[in-house]
Amino acid sequence: MDKDPSTMNTPHPLDIWHHMVRSHDPSGLDALLAEEAVFHSPVVHTPQRGKKLTALYLGAAFQVFFNPSFRYVREVVGPSDAMLEFETDIDGVAVNGVDIIRWNEAGQIVDFKVMLRPLKAINLIHQKMAAMLQTKA
Repeated sequence: MDKDPSTMNTPHPLDIWHHMVRSHDPSGLDALLAEEAVFHSPVVHTPQRGKKLTALYLGAAFQVFFNPSFRYVREVVGPSDAMLEFETDIDGVAVNGVDIIRWNEAGQIVDFKVMLRPLKAINLIHQKMAAMLQTKA
């Protein structure tokens, strides 16, 4: 099967995302997110629209979620989307969740949804993300 030469050297958006998570470095978000990106928070009712808001929420998530215990435990990947199940421990609370990510043809994320369980974890994340976002506002 012939590959389009224009995309052969372009890293896959999931490879970029995993590198950022492993290195605990959200500095690549600006290039990875499309201008029209939408973030769906597990604790905020309305979708957060636009690159700036999506980057703000994901940047805060880097501070709250991505500690040494964070790990992806399963991936389901399609041609333009993926579901990444994760586990982490935050303040002694076991957090289980999924990131549902969709990207465009340019390899930029256009939709990022986070879902969490159990309720104790949701409440903790709500508290921590609210505090983190207030310091960035």
